[in-house]
Amino acid sequence: MDLKLDPSRDDLPLMANTSHMLVRHYVLDLDVDFESHIIEGTIVLFFEDGKQVKKQTSSTKETCQLESSEARKLRTPEPCHIPVTNVRTLSSKMGYNDFAICDKGEKDTSDKDGNHDNPEQASGLCNSQYCCDTGDHGREGFLLVLDCCDLSVSKVEEVDVAAVPGIEEFTRSPKLSVISEELRNEVVGELVTLPADRWREQLDYYARCSQAPGCGELFFDTDTWSLQIRKTGALTASEFPHAIRIWYKTKPEGRSVAWTSDQSGRPCVYTVGSPINNRALFPCQEPPVAMSTWQATVRAAASFVVLMSGENSAKPAQLREGCSSWHYYVTMPMPASTFTIAVGCWTEIKSETDLVTERPFPSPEANFRCAGVCGHTEYPCRFQDASATAQEVIPHRVFAPVCLRDVCQETLVPLIPPCLSAAHSVLGTHPFSRLDILIVPANFPSLGMARPSKEKTGQVSDSGASVVKHGLNPEKIFMQVHYLKGYFLLRFLAKRLGNETYFSFLRKFVHMFHGQLILSQDFLQMLLESTPEEKRLELSVENIFQDWLESSGMPKPLRSERQAESECGLARQVSAEVTKWIRVNRRPRKRRRRQENEVFEKLLPDQLVLLLEHLLEQKTLNPQTLQSLQKTYHLQEQDAEVRHRWCELVVKHRHRRAYGHVERFLQEDQAMGVYLYGELMVSEDARQQQLARRCFELARAQMDGPSAEVVAQMLF
Repeated sequence: MDLKLDPSRDDLPLMANTSHMLVRHYVLDLDVDFESHIIEGTIVLFFEDGKQVKKQTSSTKETCQLESSEARKLRTPEPCHIPVTNVRTLSSKMGYNDFAICDKGEKDTSDKDGNHDNPEQASGLCNSQYCCDTGDHGREGFLLVLDCCDLSVSKVEEVDVAAVPGIEEFTRSPKLSVISEELRNEVVGELVTLPADRWREQLDYYARCSQAPGCGELFFDTDTWSLQIRKTGALTASEFPHAIRIWYKTKPEGRSVAWTSDQSGRPCVYTVGSPINNRALFPCQEPPVAMSTWQATVRAAASFVVLMSGENSAKPAQLREGCSSWHYYVTMPMPASTFTIAVGCWTEIKSETDLVTERPFPSPEANFRCAGVCGHTEYPCRFQDASATAQEVIPHRVFAPVCLRDVCQETLVPLIPPCLSAAHSVLGTHPFSRLDILIVPANFPSLGMARPSKEKTGQVSDSGASVVKHGLNPEKIFMQVHYLKGYFLLRFLAKRLGNETYFSFLRKFVHMFHGQLILSQDFLQMLLESTPEEKRLELSVENIFQDWLESSGMPKPLRSERQAESECGLARQVSAEVTKWIRVNRRPRKRRRRQENEVFEKLLPDQLVLLLEHLLEQKTLNPQTLQSLQKTYHLQEQDAEVRHRWCELVVKHRHRRAYGHVERFLQEDQAMGVYLYGELMVSEDARQQQLARRCFELARAQMDGPSAEVVAQMLF
């Protein structure tokens, strides 16, 4: 694989050798420093080697094949109880300060790629017992490769899990008289395969093992995209340590972490999620097949709130004056790219009526096993808990900057329960026990994470390494055509098959494949197999791909439906309003001021979008018409989709009185604003181009890298 990639255009490499070793659990212990814009601490990784993984995946495949051969009949799982209560908050005093952390006053000798200038430190070794020339030692045998970018790694060591009190129950030996690599790996092997009903005990032992002392530093090296780790004498994956601790810190310019300010001007930081996912937040295995669980303890100043993807509603624990600790955990295995963290001065928006509380789960002694019912690897699955299955609205919290508290209280909070209830009515059991919602900062860049390509993606090498086609092209995240086509494809299928058939299938699909990785062609194949022949009407996976994914422009099935869609009552109402505005625009100036002749109907936000899109097709709209349009619908107060169309009208017709609305949009909706920069520059109007450059200079410092790069190419 060629590692000399153009970071602005080429494929994104996934370097981790997941075929040899697979991370089953991460334990992160981190400090967030807003002064230096650095997150630092340790991460402990617990592995299974390839032999163990293949045994489990083969049994899972057999289960899926069995269900397929039985025509994938939907089965009602036997109810069982899941003990899900908060794991005890780990004390930061226990273990964290016992490790040999380099003094913060020491000089950082790392170069920009995380490699050390000192040749003795190039292997990651500082103990005199292990210091040696890495050119002669540690280069043979098994090499563990992790996805890693923009991180400074200072040390990698094996964790002595056998030193944890009470760990004997995970070995065949009643007493740990002789400690060996094989014994430690045996302990980890037993720990990562504990049954789901022992999830609480498993999390506790993960935490205790993560705080165990090190038992030997490991050779390591870093390049642009990976962290490579070796141990002398470990010739195979089964001989390599199955629990390792990595000491590291992020870099302020790291592409997985965004340091910025919220809408109230307070500092905050969050994970970006694209284009390189989390490899600049912690060393990990990025390929989606590497599904794992995690737990994390994060410390920050007491004025900050730490939010994270987790199954518990974490509360701050005060460590010392001015410093708090937050602990989250996840028991459902997921790809590392789904790990999210956001730290800021958020305020929690409480609902006026506490409709939902986080109720306690059944006792830990409940007999819970999901084997033989679900197709995923074993974990405490809510689909097997009768009370969870009937829970329409899960507990949820809403966080936002202080300046948005009132508007969230009035508009957002009341919408969440009916939305959750609607999702439950369509798809069934909520896969997670709770939900946190955060109003993200204005520079949040992601309009989506898919990167479509006609070339076959995901070609995996023997080691498990692969690439994401054109994943590093900054323009890809702003191409929305695949989302639009995806929406209309699902809508087309629902109409063709009938809502009852379609939504019944969706519920069955979610029930069958929850907790698993699935491809779009598998979804389509199962949909067609579940549909009676008379309703398929010659549909096939092949012609769907041809019409919807591999052909440019509007898909053929939609062309014949455009006329039918225009007959929709809501669309007809919009058409009537468009006619009124065109009539107003054509009137002589004196008569245009008398609006009594036209009575405009109140429109829904989606109708406003359609109205403005129709008006964008008009060659000219007079300033008075635009001003009346804005006042009639209060366009500057609508949602971003409406305001974006309004700004397009302002730019197209050079409506100077509303240029302030354009400037506000470019500052407050930076991801969508990228398109607007293009409109301003294409107009070739000097004043508009000056506006674009001025807004870009104001926002550039806080814009994410890919967005800033795309806009800069437009402007200069």
